[in-house]
Amino acid sequence: MTDRIRDKLNSLRNELDNAVTRAEDAEKKSKKLEQNLLEKEQECTSLNHQLGLVGAELEKSEAKVATFKTTQEEGEHSKSSNEALNRKVQLLEEELDAAERNLKETVEKLRQVDVKAEQFERQIQRLEQERDAWEKKYEDMKAKYEESKKELDDLVQTMGDL
Repeated sequence: MTDRIRDKLNSLRNELDNAVTRAEDAEKKSKKLEQNLLEKEQECTSLNHQLGLVGAELEKSEAKVATFKTTQEEGEHSKSSNEALNRKVQLLEEELDAAERNLKETVEKLRQVDVKAEQFERQIQRLEQERDAWEKKYEDMKAKYEESKKELDDLVQTMGDL
């Protein structure tokens, strides 16, 4: 009879140890995912900052293009200055095109980061739910263990009294 109780107690201890190990693994995984999420949020912040810089650069470039176009119209009397201004306008338009391409790429990267961040948030929620379930199982197993231990102690005491 005591062998059965001892086996049952050992079985409950093993189950408890396994549950604790799984809970610790789930917590580690959750922390890793939270770290990944933090990194993605930082990347998001960085891309937003870059987007702001590109936007400012775009506004400057557009202002330069507008300025040079105005200057071009006023300076048509001189062919040489007109050619120089045309070259500047062309360079600025190329810069504008490059800035717009950069802006599009940055916006696409930002969108991808947002999608990844949402995926990580869903994964973290799922892992937190899993962790909560494991913690509940752990608490249940701990209560069963305490109950079994009490029963075993009562049995040992009863046998000792005989």
